[in-house]
Amino acid sequence: MYDRILLPTDGSKGVDRAIDHAIDAAERYDATLHVLYVVDSDVVNAYSGDEFVDGSEGASETLEERGREALDEVASHAADAGVETVTELVYGVPHEAVLSYIDDEDIDLTVMGSKTRSGDYRRMLGSVTERVSRQSTAPVSIVKTTVSE
Repeated sequence: MYDRILLPTDGSKGVDRAIDHAIDAAERYDATLHVLYVVDSDVVNAYSGDEFVDGSEGASETLEERGREALDEVASHAADAGVETVTELVYGVPHEAVLSYIDDEDIDLTVMGSKTRSGDYRRMLGSVTERVSRQSTAPVSIVKTTVSE
């Protein structure tokens, strides 16, 4: 039923359940698990620099490092389960990059974590998961995790 499953990750706590679900689905359907980390270009472009940060290490390098660690962690868990993975780190607006990846890689199912927070918080910041689930051409499975504020 599914040959290519996508797990977008931001490396934060709370996506652990989504990782488990994505690996389980990939294992069950003998699918390739695509793991995507998006370096938010809006965050990188808004960074004005900091005198306490080494000049060779700015927001871009820090976010890339975090992304590579998140990708490696998921790939390691998937390898332990015998699941083939493809990892990708891209720059862009998160929901747009995820939607492009879904179309470009012909993804059959996207598994996304969603941190359950108050309505005010969600209205203030929006939700990548919500945008992807509404606009994706492929099915999206949302794995909820409650996060205390």
